[in-house]
Amino acid sequence: MSRICHVLLAAGKSKRMGTPKQLLPWGAKTLIEFQIERILPTTEQLFIITGAFADQIEPLLKGYSLEVLRCEDWENGMGDSLGFGIRTVLKMDASLDGVLISLIDQPLVTSEHYYNMRALFQKGQKQIIASESDFGWSGAPVLFDAHYFGALQKLNGEEGAKKIIKKNSQQIIYLNGGSSLVDMDTPEVYRELLKEFNPQ
Repeated sequence: MSRICHVLLAAGKSKRMGTPKQLLPWGAKTLIEFQIERILPTTEQLFIITGAFADQIEPLLKGYSLEVLRCEDWENGMGDSLGFGIRTVLKMDASLDGVLISLIDQPLVTSEHYYNMRALFQKGQKQIIASESDFGWSGAPVLFDAHYFGALQKLNGEEGAKKIIKKNSQQIIYLNGGSSLVDMDTPEVYRELLKEFNPQ
């Protein structure tokens, strides 16, 4: 069985939202608690990368079976947070076959989608399993084979792992995520997605 850890990126400042996305109400919980509870059944190892608002977020995580990785350079952008996270994860466990990366602001992605990504994965085949929406958008959640760990560790700045995906387009397997891949960046989108999640 392949050894794949899950990394949830939750380090951003939520500038366009105007309030921490991680702490937004989602059902009866905060968004980060909801995301964690959706991910945990699908993985043996979950790592949460915190940064902005870490002092407010991390107390909520104490009751869960996961590792918190605080990135001090989160202000430099998603690339820095992700590069830091992958470097830290590999120091703790260098024998991983792959890493599945997801974002705090895609709350409609289901546990089933994460299971399906893992089911497609074959270790040692240099695969990148990316998510694709009904509208042709592609990206996270994304599962990288260990072949890409070197490149992931070097990420920095604003851009996340998209440049690795673009550079290795021949290795990509796309998994359809329907309409669940919407990024929740503004209060308007938050209200729309919350209504979809929990219709009145």
